[in-house]
Amino acid sequence: MKPDTSKFDKILNASEQFGKVNHEPDSSKEVQVNSQQKTMPFSDQIGNYQRNKGIPSASFDKSKVYIVGSGIAGMSAAYYFIRDGRIPGENIVFLDQLSVDGGSMDGAGNAKDGYIIRGGREMDMTYENLWDIFQDIPALELPEPYSVLDEYRLVNDNDPNYSKARLIHNQGQIKDFSKFGLEKKDQLAIVKLLMKKKEELDDLTIQDYFSESFLNSNFWFFWRTMFAFENWHSLLECKLYMHRFLHAIDGMKDFSCLVFPKYNQYDTYITPLRKFLEGKGVKIELNTLVKDLDIHIDTEGKVVEGIIAERDGKEVKIPVGKKAYVIVTTGSMTEDTFYGDNKTAPVIAIDNSTSGQSGGWKLWKNLAAKSPVFGKPEKFCSNIEKSGWESATLTCKPSAFTEKLKELCVNDPYSGKTASGGIITITDSNWLMSFTCNRQPHFPSQPDDILVVWVYSLFMDKEGNYIKKTMPQCTGDEILAELSYHLGIINQLDNVVENTIVRSSYLPYITSMFMPRAQGDRPRVVPEGCSNLGLVGQFVETNNDIVFTMESSVRTARIAVYKLLNLNKQVPDINPLQYDIRQILKATQSLNDYEPIFGEGILRRVLKGTYYEHILVNTNEEKEEHESFFAEQLNKFQDWMKELKV
Repeated sequence: MKPDTSKFDKILNASEQFGKVNHEPDSSKEVQVNSQQKTMPFSDQIGNYQRNKGIPSASFDKSKVYIVGSGIAGMSAAYYFIRDGRIPGENIVFLDQLSVDGGSMDGAGNAKDGYIIRGGREMDMTYENLWDIFQDIPALELPEPYSVLDEYRLVNDNDPNYSKARLIHNQGQIKDFSKFGLEKKDQLAIVKLLMKKKEELDDLTIQDYFSESFLNSNFWFFWRTMFAFENWHSLLECKLYMHRFLHAIDGMKDFSCLVFPKYNQYDTYITPLRKFLEGKGVKIELNTLVKDLDIHIDTEGKVVEGIIAERDGKEVKIPVGKKAYVIVTTGSMTEDTFYGDNKTAPVIAIDNSTSGQSGGWKLWKNLAAKSPVFGKPEKFCSNIEKSGWESATLTCKPSAFTEKLKELCVNDPYSGKTASGGIITITDSNWLMSFTCNRQPHFPSQPDDILVVWVYSLFMDKEGNYIKKTMPQCTGDEILAELSYHLGIINQLDNVVENTIVRSSYLPYITSMFMPRAQGDRPRVVPEGCSNLGLVGQFVETNNDIVFTMESSVRTARIAVYKLLNLNKQVPDINPLQYDIRQILKATQSLNDYEPIFGEGILRRVLKGTYYEHILVNTNEEKEEHESFFAEQLNKFQDWMKELKV
């Protein structure tokens, strides 16, 4: 219901801004200057001033909302329709083809049959939209009035996350991971990439740009395994990641930059959010496949008039009224997942000629056939050799494997505290295998003597070092053998196999959103001309945010709601730390492994004894005084200029 604003009529009736908000401001283009015309916050301004409730320009209490897909993007849209749009929860209906809610954010199983988590979440403190929601969602285990965010802070503020074995090799030996090992030319290549305009990078790959020395550096081992980048993935997306996580680069070596939940992604986020929405009257209709939308298109715009779905084997058409809105999650990272277990390998029943025919992809293709504004789904789902990888969830009773795991964890994995602190990457693995043991129990009902460990590999076309097969060809027991070989416990393989349940998942589209792309390949959140349709998830265009995060899903949902309802509120651009001189200097020092950077000596002398002397990281190393300090800096400058021209 629209609140009574009659006492503000003198202001609102004379306002040139009310109802004309830019809901998706772009910090990469905004010149941040105060003026008489600027009434809204700067594009990436964050903080409590942004916690206002945007006044709707009309009443939406009679509006109906249909949300296709009940993953985090769809659920976030429902939340914002309720909180900021004032649409009653009972007016909102989810339509999902699956038999369980949550979309790609899954987590299921038990100790007897084995648990399964196809993927996990590495979280950052700067996910402003995600925390905007979860600071209001009641906690899973704490009593009222505490929220999911309060619970998250309670865990991470008191149990720091870090890794003591980020890289291993030589059958279980910890490898030195204290340095990035970037050559000067590769550091400069990163700087140049950050300075490039996004429009210059259409369809370029990472290996098109970076040198072999970069691709073989420790930095790239850290980066690619942490985020699941392949050399043939989008250079543009890699650039956006570097901007997004500039503040975290120094913590990438040991994962001290990350925060993790107490439990798996489904129980941590989906369960409490679903309970909140259902408590507001939201309905979730599962086993309902949406195949297409009936969209009326003319010179005045594009209006969804019906939803074509299949339920219980029968086609149904759901009429969409004039005051109704439709939200669609386009594409999918996890459709067409093929499963294996200890004794069987996943049977991959599709190839490039038959990929992209499952529900989420087919729906997007049907939309794209109606208008170019809906993007080009085939750019993302047509090359599964380059977009797929396999993961495996290990349900572990005590064994030689769990004993070895204790050596690699910062705390005893049975203690309930931080265990591995993130993935442990095996650098001499032909599969480029990584594994992680998060805080245990990973599931609320998990027995005390069980550990849940997640394994994944990036190289799907290489034979293993011990098992002469590719990972997708392997049974769960063979995956255990390959892992045991790399941990130096192959002589105890029988003990490991006897006490470990393996549930493997081959995901053909898991990094499809990283595939090289150009402007127009992904639709905008509210495509041009659409008045009642919003597209959300990992395959829509935002100004500067990245993909493959919960934050990007929530951001797209929030933008969709604000734009469709024309709320008097904006969605801030990504956290502005990329422009913070402290973060820029810290990242520069870190990329150079804290060896002196160009101009550092001069800067330290200028800042010494001033309010700003702390902005450079102190390496606590005594600096040798040189006879000609300025001559030294000049020589460094000349060397730097020569390298820049290369």
